[in-house]
Amino acid sequence: MTNTDFIEVYDNALSPAACAAIVQRFERSGQHTPGLVGSGLFPELKHSRDISLAGRADWADLEQQLNVAAFGGLQRYLRKYAYALIAPLMVQSGGPGTAPKRIAFEDFEAMPDKQLAQLTMHVFRPGRINVQRYTADEGGYPYWHCELFPKDASCETLHRHLLWTIYLNDGFGEGETEFIHQNRKIVPKTGSLLIAPTAFTHTHRGNMPRGRDKYIATSWVLFQRAEALFPAK
Repeated sequence: MTNTDFIEVYDNALSPAACAAIVQRFERSGQHTPGLVGSGLFPELKHSRDISLAGRADWADLEQQLNVAAFGGLQRYLRKYAYALIAPLMVQSGGPGTAPKRIAFEDFEAMPDKQLAQLTMHVFRPGRINVQRYTADEGGYPYWHCELFPKDASCETLHRHLLWTIYLNDGFGEGETEFIHQNRKIVPKTGSLLIAPTAFTHTHRGNMPRGRDKYIATSWVLFQRAEALFPAK
């Protein structure tokens, strides 16, 4: 295995036409509100306009579209980084009448896509999606942060395993997603999907876009809760 920074970008997760339609819908809706961080409203840390899609029937179709796009990228990510799935859990496979077999890294190369998808859905679940606008020469997320946050009493934010962002437009200056420890800036490209780990190792920020507004959709891949992964017998 080679050295890597565990940051992957996949082009064409969404078409330019689909991205443009999302941007237009965001603006026409008039539903966007000031973007929050884990502790609340702090525009000096994050200055954006957001729409959270969770639990909103009028946005359910877009939530499904974005989750499907992110899931496709996640499948590719797990093919390369199988330990993202199997290292935290002693995952086994096996059907009725067969002995359980512990899944190893080497099994992923030959694993059929359908089996990998089933395994992925058994271990992980989608997070709440935010669609966001960072206004040109004003907005951004300049605070260096990671995605794990212990304030939530339900521990949902501690179930976050991977982050993802789909860039809905480009054509502005700067506006990169910047990872401090990897010394890497991800330049937004319309329709591309970024996936990276959520922990402090991948502390990052969103730089201010110059000359044009920046639009993104972003969320997390979470572990299933313990009661789903380890049901009482």
